[in-house]
Amino acid sequence: MSTMFRALKVYNYRLWVGGALVSNIGTWMQRVAQDWLVLTVLTNNSGTAVGITTGLQFLPIIFLGPYAGLLADRMDKRKLLLMTQTTMGLCALVLGLLVVTDTAVLWQVYALALALGVASAFDAPARQAFVSEVVETRDVPNAVALNSASFNLARLAGPGVAGLVIAWLGTGPAFLVNAASFAAVLVSLLRMRPEELHPVAKAPRGKGQIREGLAYIRQRPDLMMIMVLVFLVGTFGMNFQLTNALMATEVFHKGAGEYGMLGSIMAVGTLAAALLAARRKNTRMLYVLGGVLAFGVFAAIAASMPSYWLYALALIPLGLAALTFMNAANTTVQLSTDPAMRGRVLAVYMVVLQGGTPIGAPLVGWIGSEFGARWSLGIGAAVALAAGAWALVLMNRRNEVRLRDQVREQVRHYAPLSLRRALHH
Repeated sequence: MSTMFRALKVYNYRLWVGGALVSNIGTWMQRVAQDWLVLTVLTNNSGTAVGITTGLQFLPIIFLGPYAGLLADRMDKRKLLLMTQTTMGLCALVLGLLVVTDTAVLWQVYALALALGVASAFDAPARQAFVSEVVETRDVPNAVALNSASFNLARLAGPGVAGLVIAWLGTGPAFLVNAASFAAVLVSLLRMRPEELHPVAKAPRGKGQIREGLAYIRQRPDLMMIMVLVFLVGTFGMNFQLTNALMATEVFHKGAGEYGMLGSIMAVGTLAAALLAARRKNTRMLYVLGGVLAFGVFAAIAASMPSYWLYALALIPLGLAALTFMNAANTTVQLSTDPAMRGRVLAVYMVVLQGGTPIGAPLVGWIGSEFGARWSLGIGAAVALAAGAWALVLMNRRNEVRLRDQVREQVRHYAPLSLRRALHH
């Protein structure tokens, strides 16, 4: 099997990634349907309401994330995932039934988004850490990258399918399809061979374990830098469902089908980034910094596009930059963290990634409504560029990463022979 797909040789991982692909398609359908339901059915194109819905879905992780990470370190992760995935499927089922029976109102969508957020808060660190138990340590970077590829294959298919389902049948059936898709993950977890997993030692019960995890991160400048970058970009830049909805409706005056297509087109770039990451045997801070700076540049370009199709094309390199940044950050955190701390560290990582959304999504939605949809993308571009510049300066000052040497190494690897000779001299 080629190095790009080497983790697929593991039976349990094949089950896991296959079930996740089906479930993620349903999840992307729900994300598109939820935003479209709030934006066009339950409100009169209110970007603020969409932002509040998104914010409520990610709010619980701020408060529950550290406890969820500790629970992931203490519990059998497979059993925990069976509980969280079942709960998330039930949330989608209830919302779908409310919509198809024409009884859904805005506060119910808010409540179910919050309930889904609670389940997701406990699911995220266990799901992230579980990957390192399904495959051996040497295959973790490849498994993380293939997870991203699976997620982005779903992102490629899900929004487009959601747009068609919404246009033909309405938003309710999209939620019901998502509810059914959770069965794929549950079946994959139940059919795994427990004796072939690689469980780490569970954290013993004791006082101060959450503080212990936070102290561990504070003592690691590399982890602190990644956390700050992920928080800033996640809060102000990674609001694509919201910004695409605003751009599609307010700037280009398109409908549900065209809105769903934007997510699928963007997934071409994110899928390409995931496959490129799968070829790498390790990761470097160079990819983290390069990804965040490229994200800022391409977000600014996308915000200035004059037509729908040019905007759609600009989303491809934007998606590539975004996924390169996120994959490099995720892999670096997983591989550089003590296994006994992994659940707690990944929980903090998920808190800073998703926890800023309750702040960022309503703010970005309000900016889009008050100053124009293009500004909702522009603010993310500005923050990403500023954060990347700050990180570059900080790294050079601390000399923790010899960025120039890494750049030279990449040039020597890919550049023509004449240029490599010049660098050598």
